[in-house]
Order: sequence, then C-alpha cells, then structure tokens
Amino acid sequence: MSNPEPFQIPLGITLRDDARFENFLSQGNELLCNTLTYTAIGEGELFLYLWGSDTGCSHLLQAVCHASEPVGRTAVYLPLDELNGLGPGVLEGMEHLDLVCLDNLQCVAGDPHWEEALFHFFNRIRAEENQLLVAASCAPRQLGIKLPDLASRLSWGVVFQVHGLDDEGKVLALQIRAKGRGFEISEEVARFLIHRASRGLADLFSLLDRLDSASLSAQRKVTIPFVKQVLGL
Repeated sequence: MSNPEPFQIPLGITLRDDARFENFLSQGNELLCNTLTYTAIGEGELFLYLWGSDTGCSHLLQAVCHASEPVGRTAVYLPLDELNGLGPGVLEGMEHLDLVCLDNLQCVAGDPHWEEALFHFFNRIRAEENQLLVAASCAPRQLGIKLPDLASRLSWGVVFQVHGLDDEGKVLALQIRAKGRGFEISEEVARFLIHRASRGLADLFSLLDRLDSASLSAQRKVTIPFVKQVLGL
C-alpha cells in the first residue's frame, strides 16, 4: 500500500451511507460487482471504466470506497459534475491514494483544461501503480473527448456497461431502499410508483425519500391513496 501525501476532499463531497454493495441489486451486473469487490481490496485491474445512464454507477463507485475502509486502504470519491466549477486542480496529489473514483466523466469531456489535467493524472496514478475507477453515462468512444492521448488512455482499461434493472428489479430495489430507511412499501405501491410516477431509478429513490418524510410527518403508512395525495396524482 502506498503512503499518501496529505490531501483534502473538496468541501461538501461525502459518501452516501446507503451506497454499499449490500444494497445494490446485481441483476445483470454480477461479473462487474464481483470485480469491484476485488478492486476495493486492492486486487485486479488498475483501471476500470463503468458506463450507463441511471443504472447505479454512482452507487457502485461509492460502494467501492466504503468497502476499502475496513481493509485500511485510502480511497476518494470525486463526482466531476459537482467539482467542475472548482477546476482540475482538485486532482493534484490524488494519485498517491490507493484508489480514486471519478464519477460523471461526461461532465468535463470536451473541456481542454480538464482533459489535459485528466491525461496527466492518469499517467501519475499509473506510475504510482494505484487504482483508478471511472464512470460516465456513455462508452469511452462516445464521450466526445478531444485530446487524442486521453481518449487512448480511456481505452486501456477494462470497460463495463452497467445494465439497468427491469421492472421486477425496480420493485425489489424500492422495497430494499424503504426497508433501509425504516419503513415498508408493498409490491402494489412500488409498481404504482414505477408506472404512474417515474421509471428512472434515481427519480424513484428521490420519490421514496419524499414519501418517507411525508409519512413521518402525517404519521401514516405509505399506501397508494397516500402516494396519490403526496404526489398530486
């Protein structure tokens, strides 16, 4: 394990406590999840690229960071959509960490300053033989990277497409999410949300959080009539 230099995680960037392997449904992504469990303990590939839209990439990157903690590895999660305004200087020194997880790479693709900084960061972390995990909404060749050297670097690693859940999987995911927050929803309520409110998993989770808060305030169970009332359906 490397000896990292002091570094500071940008203000406001924290891991979601519920973003763990234990509550991620691996349906269709079994090989990827198995691979990432090895990444978390410092084994396997030095560079992995994950892509998918609303398929849980952010959850998985944070889960890897959580799983790195018990084995004493230094890891950081950097969502580039939130850090874009701070500039690429936030990458300085990060190569000394055992694992760096860069999320939402598509948000800085095409920006010459970010692209050059990412290229040099890629070289530095590779020289340190530390691990880099990157996630984006699309495959490397569809990112629109302008810097040829960076585009070639992104093709060096193992690329995984993260597959989304079918409706049955989304029902189960909603029930697991609700249970983790201390309440329960029926299969009927979960299906109602999927078919009447939103089909995107991130939106569904946000709706579930909203329903949880509303049910606590009203001291009512989350039923279909209650969902209709809260969401104005």
